[in-house]
Amino acid sequence: MHMVAVLALPDSVPSDLSTPIDCLGRVQLPDGRRGYEVVVAGDDPAVAAGPMRIIPTCGLDRLASADTIVVPGRHDALAATPVAVVEALHSAFDRGTRIASICVGAFTLAASGLLDDRRATTHWRAAAAFREAFPSVRLEPDALFVDEGQILTSAGASAGLDLCLHLVQRDYGAAVAADAAREAVAPLYRSGGQAQFILRNQGFVGTDLDELLAWIEANASRPLTLRDLAVHAAMSLRTLNRRFRAETGQTPMEWLIGVRIRHAQELLEATPESIENIAQRVGFTSSTNFRDQFRRIAGVTPTSYRTTFRGRLSA
Repeated sequence: MHMVAVLALPDSVPSDLSTPIDCLGRVQLPDGRRGYEVVVAGDDPAVAAGPMRIIPTCGLDRLASADTIVVPGRHDALAATPVAVVEALHSAFDRGTRIASICVGAFTLAASGLLDDRRATTHWRAAAAFREAFPSVRLEPDALFVDEGQILTSAGASAGLDLCLHLVQRDYGAAVAADAAREAVAPLYRSGGQAQFILRNQGFVGTDLDELLAWIEANASRPLTLRDLAVHAAMSLRTLNRRFRAETGQTPMEWLIGVRIRHAQELLEATPESIENIAQRVGFTSSTNFRDQFRRIAGVTPTSYRTTFRGRLSA
């Protein structure tokens, strides 16, 4: 039987621990056998997990016999990982053990050096801190999960379930994974990735650009041009572009479009207005252009986004 060890780290996020225990522990094969034996491994007799205390069922030595290790996120993603845990993860990896992380558990893998020069993802709110701390990792912040073969990472909360169902499909095929998804009352696949959950360009970067960003926030629905932004900022076009690239990683017009898309998301969530009206209200001159830009940035259509985030409330 495939053995999964869920790693109990100090101050783990409770849901990150429970998701693989519940999802993988319930997997049943067509002949009635269980698909996984799931254990909780830790270096201490009891481990804090938010308001709870987790008592591991085994020590770190059990990782040596695991087929898969799942690393949960911690409330302080940048907290130092115990040396014994780092050594155990490296030993397991060298033996060929599959290692997966949930949410900011990717920080633990990255701090251990296991993600160097690999693709990875984490919770979108932690993406900037992750990039700064681990520049050698190729972060994909829009992904729900990233499969690099022996190493897998996932985004926050429910993306951990997406990852677990993916592991089931890798191990036992689509039919068993579909049964696991039905057991979890969850889709086997979710469209759009993590991009649809990201709140973009909220206007504060902690530099002299903040006044301009606030002005863009208040005037995004107007037919603004790059020259309009430069005039308001009292900068040349070249200087404005350079400053924006340096401070935000985007051009001024990319930032403006991101603000408009965020405003559109708010309207899609809170109002029954038509897509055409929303496009006009947030500053797009064409509903076709709005739909194209929305799908490019959010990963789903405006209609699909509204269905996901407004649902029955729109009735």
